This record gives sequence, C-alpha cells and structure tokens, in this order.
Amino acid sequence: PLDPLTAEEIATARRVLDEAGKVAPTTRFPLVLLEEPDRHTVLAHRDGDPVVRRLRVTLLDTATGAAAEALVDVTARALLAHRPLDAATEGQPPFLFEEFEHVDGIVKADPGWRKAMAERGITDTALVIAAPLAAGDLCLEGRPGRRLVRSLTFLRCSADDSPWAHPVAGLVADVDLVERRVARLTDTGAVPVPTECGRYEAAFNGPPRTDLRPLRITQPEGPSFTLDGPLLTWQNWSFRLDFNAREGLVLHQLALRDGERTRPVLHRASLAEMAVAYGEAEPARNWVAFLDAGEYTLGRNANALRLGCDCLGEISYVDAVLADDHGNPETLPNAICVHEEDTGLLWKHTDIFNGMAVESRRSRRLVVSYIATVGNYDYGFYWYLYQDGTISFEVKATGIVQTYATEPGAGSPHATEVAPGLLAPYHQHLFCVRLDPAVDGPANTVEELDVVPVPTGPDNPAGNAFTVRATPLADSAEGGRVADATVGRRWRITNPNSRNRMGAPVAYTLVPEANPVVLARPGSAVARRVAFGTRHLWVTRHRPERRYPAGDYPNQHPGGGGVAQWARGGESLENTELTLWHTFGPTHLPRLEDWPVMPVDTCGFTLRPTGFFDRNPTLDLP
Repeated sequence: PLDPLTAEEIATARRVLDEAGKVAPTTRFPLVLLEEPDRHTVLAHRDGDPVVRRLRVTLLDTATGAAAEALVDVTARALLAHRPLDAATEGQPPFLFEEFEHVDGIVKADPGWRKAMAERGITDTALVIAAPLAAGDLCLEGRPGRRLVRSLTFLRCSADDSPWAHPVAGLVADVDLVERRVARLTDTGAVPVPTECGRYEAAFNGPPRTDLRPLRITQPEGPSFTLDGPLLTWQNWSFRLDFNAREGLVLHQLALRDGERTRPVLHRASLAEMAVAYGEAEPARNWVAFLDAGEYTLGRNANALRLGCDCLGEISYVDAVLADDHGNPETLPNAICVHEEDTGLLWKHTDIFNGMAVESRRSRRLVVSYIATVGNYDYGFYWYLYQDGTISFEVKATGIVQTYATEPGAGSPHATEVAPGLLAPYHQHLFCVRLDPAVDGPANTVEELDVVPVPTGPDNPAGNAFTVRATPLADSAEGGRVADATVGRRWRITNPNSRNRMGAPVAYTLVPEANPVVLARPGSAVARRVAFGTRHLWVTRHRPERRYPAGDYPNQHPGGGGVAQWARGGESLENTELTLWHTFGPTHLPRLEDWPVMPVDTCGFTLRPTGFFDRNPTLDLP
C-alpha cells in the first residue's frame, strides 16, 4: 500500500482524467501524489492481499488559471472525485517548471523594465537573468486568485558566470503567469551593480592543493543492508523508502527487531515543509520569503546523485518516478543514496579493577539521503539510523547566498557585505519535519521534559539536587512548544500501554536544537504564512487530511492554515494517534567565508530510545 508511484500508475491517472474530459491542451499537473491509506489499512495488509491505489492529482489550466483537485483510483481506473480549487481562499498550486522558464522572456519584453534597465546603463539583455521567485501573499489590483510570481534581476559577466554576484537592485517585476505580462513594476532607484565576478569553479581558483592523499572507503564483501524493492533492512532496522514530488524522501514504517519481536517506532517521517525567510526592511526586498516544498516542490528539484562527489563509499542508488508538468511519468535517476558510515566509538570501558581489561565497540550508521537544488541554495537531507536505536536527521545547506546590491562600503544593518557593493542578507532556514510516531503501537502521548533545580530546603539541604519536570501535553491547545536550552528541554513520546521491565512506559525522546523561531513580527505576512515556524514543536491529533504544516496550497496563501488551525483547543492528545511537527534550522548571518559558494551549514535533531529497551541493545556487536 505504501510503495512508491510507478510510471504506469502515473500514466493511468492521466489517462483516466483525459477520458473523463478533465484534460485540455492547456492543462498541466503541478502535483501527482499517492493518496496514502490510513495506518490501520497498512497494518492489516498481508503479502498477497489486493491493494487499492489512489492518486491525488492537482490540475492547472495555464490559459485561465483555473485549478482543480482530483482523486483517481488507478486500480479500478476510475475518477472518484473532482473539485475546483478556489485559489483566492485556498491558495495556488505549486509552480510548474515551464512557468519559471517563461518568466525571463516575459520580464525582458516589458517596456517599463527595459526602460529601467536602460536608465541603469544596461541595454544588452543577453547576459541578464530575470529570476522567478514566489510572490508570498501578493494580491494586485484587488484581484485575489491571480497566479503571480515576483522577479528580481541579475547580470552575468559571461554566459557561465554566477548571476548572484551582480544583482540589479531596486527593481521588482510582478508577473501574471496566466496573462503572461508584467502586471506591476516597482523601481526604488538605481544602485551600482557589483562588478566583481563570483567564480567558484576550479579553473578560477587554482592551482589545486597537492598534499591531499586518497581516502578510500571500501566494503569488499558489500554493504550490510538489504534493499528488496522499497523495503530496506539493516542492523535490526526495517523500513520502506518512498519519494514524492512535494516532500522528496519519505520513510514509512520504521521498526526495530528486538529479540523475537518487531517493534514499530515511526509510522511515517518526512521533511514536510521548509521556509527561507529574509530579514530586510527595504521595500524592494521586504517580501522575500519562500516555502520550498509547497511552492517549488522539493522532490521535483532533486539532483541525480554522482558517486565520489555527492556520495562516497559502497553506494546503492534508488531512482524516483515522478510526473512532469504534463502529467507524464519521468524517472529521476539516482535520486536516493543509501550507504553505511563508521561514526567512531559507540561504547567503551576500561575496567581498572580487572587488570585494565578493555571492551569497546565501533558505531556504524545507515545513511539515506537526497539533495535538492532550489534556486541559489542546495540542500542535502540525511536520515541516519544507528545500531542503538537512535534516529537523527540532518540538513546540510550549501550553494550560494542570495544577494542584493548597495553602494560599496555602505553596508546594511540587515546584511553582510561579502564583496564590494554586494550584500548577503540575514535570513532564516526553517525546516519542518513531520513525524507520525508509533512507539510500540499507534497510541502515544507526548511529555515535555525540563531539567530543574530543587529548592534548597529539607528535600535539598546542600542545594545541589535537580530533577526532571515532566508535563504531559494533554490538549491540542497545549501542542505548540518552544525549545529552551537553559532547562535542557526535550519531548518524550511515550506509549502508556507498553511498559519496560522497570514498569515505566516505553518511549523515544526528541532532542531539539534551540535555535530561534521565526523572527518576523507577529501579524506580519511572513509570520502568518510561516506559522509553523513560530514554535519548535507542534503536537496535533493525527488526521489523514493533515499532510503539510503550512496547509495543502501555501503558494500565495495569506497564511494561518495548517498547524495554526489544528492547534486550536478541544482535541485530546493523550494515548492516541499523533503527528509531531518539529521545526528547526539556522538563522544565517552570512560570513565572508560564505562567498562565492557556501561551505555546508548543518542543523537537525535526534530521536533517542528512552526506556524503549530494557538495557543497552548493542551488547551483541562484534
């Protein structure tokens, strides 16, 4: 039931919609996704049982801007449902690749833009890039529901130069994608275009170092994992791989073998949304904030990975099958990388009472990853599974910082001048992971844990004692939480119906990084649209329709959807099916060292077994 989409299923969905009269020559397919069955259907499935496969398809008429959502049963080859989307209230479908390709020509054909460029001394547009950017909650001429992008302009020294080195400041073109015209041009005044090129390729930065000797990672007997279709098993772990156009990599049914039992930990795990919100006050830039999954579709922007560069070692690659703009299947080769890594010491003890006898074990982890490029940034997403039952997730942000121009030496309180006249604005990366826990079963409870000192007194006469304060999150109104490093705050996911040998509920603990939440002021467009980023954790009652933390269609949505709605009070969160939405990520204050290409900046979180096992589960390691 949770297998990745096949090319035949995608083609069947398109054929069913076509035969039902829902596809015209101008119809495009921004999203074609598996309608995942509920966990009870999945758990009841046995090998050989019939499987009903349904696809949720988003349609867009590029001639009119009309959008619709359809549910197609590709097993029965039947259209089950079709409804129009009200873009003015529900938001727009994500962007098509072909729409972004149109923007450059639309902007360059606009007389107002050409005049503004000429006033800046730029008349040859061959080396000009009109970059398409999500428009936020933009509404023009009192016409909500128009399909819009905003375009900033960049230059290049040559056809293969980095345009981010030469921003044309003060010029914003708002493009109507349906009417294919510039609907509004904003010009706040010319600023000198930075002239220094931003070349980072080897040919421009040699000679290369000669003292780096080969480092070879070999597994002569092959890797220790087994990949049987989408089912991956390794070191007591088992789970199912999936990859979709919106979220990219998805892990299903993560479970651990413990003796004779197979014990579930997570039903589903994915990066469900991410926001990149900039902190500039200037009118030409104060709207810049992107939702990379909901607006740009992270999965469709995935790289085809290359051995030796993106991945190193004994690698297994997995292809992804997605739908293109026309609803036809396309295969992205090497979308997912699977490999093992040595991660140093797992445990050790030198017994000083037993002749200094030493016991130690090495740690190994399984890595499942993919990389996506969205505009100027590249993101590596890594799920790590450890032999002791730990799960962690890491994001490696690299690529090129987005840039703006100023008078050389003028600086900015909202940016770093990384080259003469070239600003790299302060911004935040806010990644939101969706975790559907199943810690020893589907019914779970979350407790917030704080480490607190005990007041000096009869119970603490020396003033040295401290303890843990556990607060159950009982109601959905209590589900929005903020990390606090001063009290070591973390969140324990327990199963009240399953006990360890000490009589306590088995659990996994989410250990966060305590970076800032969204810094845009309450009530601002960014804070409304990135409401999930106002807390580090949201705990909500699991519902099948609750898929994405910013809502189903955040493109041009005014905000307030998703977790902001689901966290209103009245739903019990105790001993039931839950979803955890964990937001984390760096507030990036660019450095000179981040230019012209940025070394990776890492962030993430960890899930650790906490009384899930009755003792160290790695005592049997060789």
